[in-house]
Amino acid sequence: MQKKYWIFVILAVLALFIISSVNSIPKLDEKVTASWSQVENQYQRRMDLIPNLVKTVKGYAAHEKSTFEEVTNARANATKVTIDASNLNDPAAIAKFEQAQGQLSSALSKLLAVSENYPNLKADQNFLALQSQLEGTENRIAVARMDYIQAVQQYNTTIRTFPGLIWARIYGAQVKPNFTATSGAEKAPDVQF
Repeated sequence: MQKKYWIFVILAVLALFIISSVNSIPKLDEKVTASWSQVENQYQRRMDLIPNLVKTVKGYAAHEKSTFEEVTNARANATKVTIDASNLNDPAAIAKFEQAQGQLSSALSKLLAVSENYPNLKADQNFLALQSQLEGTENRIAVARMDYIQAVQQYNTTIRTFPGLIWARIYGAQVKPNFTATSGAEKAPDVQF
């Protein structure tokens, strides 16, 4: 009776080993698929994020540029229009002077509103944020690629070594291609403003 017990235990352990081995290939195959989906997800994130960030930075930089140009032009115009004591009785000269000063005041008010309401929202900060987002996105892509490469390595190793080799032949599992960089990938992407 003890021999039957040991045979049963050995068969049970063998059955568990077989079931575990058989299930490992589909699990690893799914891991490869999920890892690649994450690579694609990060590429999609980059495609969605970067153009919008560039537009935001461009828009804000243009807003700041126009505000500073307005201040510079208003200041230049205000210094061109002068009034001296002899012209204080000339309503047209005073109106022209006040108009030039009003334009400068208006431009300065706009500049002050920008700096008071958005003290940290400056184009240089936006460029730094864009740079940070670009770096972060590229790092996420690199991590996703690394995870995919590791998943493919584990899958390919399993189906090419014993006992996975047996189950791979039964399943018809094929070696998965690993990630390869596209031509020109060694060059950094060019961001245009």
